[in-house]
Amino acid sequence: MMEFKVTGEYIPMIQLLKALNLVQTGGEAQIVVEDGEVKYNGIIDYRKRLKVKKGDVVEFRGEKIIVI
Repeated sequence: MMEFKVTGEYIPMIQLLKALNLVQTGGEAQIVVEDGEVKYNGIIDYRKRLKVKKGDVVEFRGEKIIVI
């Protein structure tokens, strides 16, 4: 399990994946989201610009990320 501290109100999903080095590029982040590889609070979510906020849980390729 990983924790990510968001500064401000939210972070877009694709930026979160890049910030945690789970993908190498923004383009790769968009593809994995579009392909349904990312779960947001337990549900597969296809929105690239999804606003991830404190208290949310993101799951990707076996990693669970808690946003604090």
